[in-house]
Amino acid sequence: MPRPIAPCPLLALAALLAVAPALPATAEGPTRATRQMVAAAHPLAARAGLDMLRAGGSAADAAVAAQAMLSVVEPNATGLLGGALLLHWDAATRRLGGYEGIAAAPAAATSRLVEAADGSRAGAATVARSGRAVGVPGTLRMLALVHADHGRLPWRDLLAPAIRVAEDGFPMPPTLHRVLAARAVELARDPEIRALFLGLDGQPLPVGALVRNPVQAAALRHLAEHGAEAFYRGALAEAVLDATAREPVPGWMTAADLAAYQAKRRDPVCSEAFGRQVCSAAPPSSGGIAVQQQLGMLDRLGIARLAPDSPEAAHLILEASRLATADRRRWMGDPDRVPVPTQPLVSPAYLAARARLVDPARAMAEAPAGNPMERHGALPAASDPLALAGTSHLAIVDAAGNAVSFTTTNNLNFGAERLAAGITLNNGLTNFAATPGPPEASAFNAMAGGKRPVTTMAPTVVLGPDGAPELVVGAGGGARIVDSVTVAVVEVLAWGADTLHATARPRIGAQNGAEELEAGTPAAGLAEPLRAMGHAPRVVEMNTGLQLIRRIPGGWEGAADPRRDGAAMGD
Repeated sequence: MPRPIAPCPLLALAALLAVAPALPATAEGPTRATRQMVAAAHPLAARAGLDMLRAGGSAADAAVAAQAMLSVVEPNATGLLGGALLLHWDAATRRLGGYEGIAAAPAAATSRLVEAADGSRAGAATVARSGRAVGVPGTLRMLALVHADHGRLPWRDLLAPAIRVAEDGFPMPPTLHRVLAARAVELARDPEIRALFLGLDGQPLPVGALVRNPVQAAALRHLAEHGAEAFYRGALAEAVLDATAREPVPGWMTAADLAAYQAKRRDPVCSEAFGRQVCSAAPPSSGGIAVQQQLGMLDRLGIARLAPDSPEAAHLILEASRLATADRRRWMGDPDRVPVPTQPLVSPAYLAARARLVDPARAMAEAPAGNPMERHGALPAASDPLALAGTSHLAIVDAAGNAVSFTTTNNLNFGAERLAAGITLNNGLTNFAATPGPPEASAFNAMAGGKRPVTTMAPTVVLGPDGAPELVVGAGGGARIVDSVTVAVVEVLAWGADTLHATARPRIGAQNGAEELEAGTPAAGLAEPLRAMGHAPRVVEMNTGLQLIRRIPGGWEGAADPRRDGAAMGD
């Protein structure tokens, strides 16, 4: 059984941090372990996962436990009522499998999120934080599928740590406090959010203050007893529907939508870069293909020969990011509904042709989308989502060598800004195209009933020369996920850095609608040299959340993104 957590939340976290993993991460180096490891965006989630491994559980068991804990302690970014993508390496069969649980459009959805069936419209900002934006949640059904395939411990045991922390409380984390402070006025409009996280003055509870969520504890207890189906039928399903139906702009979701949702097995997409096989989530993930495209181009452009903090390296990263963005916006959609050219987009010949568009000394005036299928006639309209995501990531390896790379999201921070059974509801429908495009060339990511939106989530596993996982990596941060994962892999494979340096690497990229350099880092100092090369970068805060585990001689090395509250723990 998992090791119990002390009833006093402040003492609990202190005790947790005192029980340090082998060689814990410091400013001098990452966490190292010989048998097993979990890296998560909060130490209580890492510890919940590690407790399952110590109890004889698998990487899949640890993923369920850590996600349940994140639903409690990181309710802004992720939860059990959101969407998720997961890669699983089975050490016994030496097979990498993929699982998809993206929040889907209800059957009654129209082609525009802001437009109802009767033609009436609401403002985009209002809709984005309303029941209309809530997708049929997929995370729980996906985790149930993963657990059925690869779990060892009983389902009820996996939720026990999260139940205790939801009931007894946990210290307000710095990242959650920052997110609350950024939208305190808007979040205060929801009475449940206000009661849980805000004080009488309407401001967030201070960092370290006790946060308890007994309503979520009760829901988790019901879920532990009755399984994942408890949120798709019965009283908990009714709580989801009731919350979705509230004003402003009630949602389309029905009991039939919840009952009909299916998590899916989808084989990962793989390609070659830096002498390794890089595998990531298949569409509807747009992030997985974009990561592989960028890595394939950067390898061909010789980034390994450039200094990591040089303007020349940053130039190549930005150009590859711009080209991948153009393809992502044109060609990505739900592969069950539109003909996504998955393999052509990562084929060696196509990536070589895309890399040839890059001038090593000068930014291109425009980064065009390619035509990997050599399609004739009208091409699908380019599409941007209505909003961008927050999101979290878990990287896990167990003592048997199984591995999980698991990205999970509410979409925007706090999703639809409402709770059901104490759990944040997603606003995943904002990931559909804001406009469907013309009928003759409709956007691949146009919304329709039952369809899944594209997502930049990019859980990734890099297989080493022996065919087993060498890197287990992924990130949160909306469109910036793609650039974060790409540069972390470059940092390790091309520049020889450890996992701590890779997670902390200054962010650079162009997936977020503009060329961006991370403020307060050495990347910001590259702005002027890059402008001289024809770029137009903005210096901005880039609060991503990347977790990374790497195989090293004798074991594993891992780190969690210092931009959030995460930890890597192992034995």
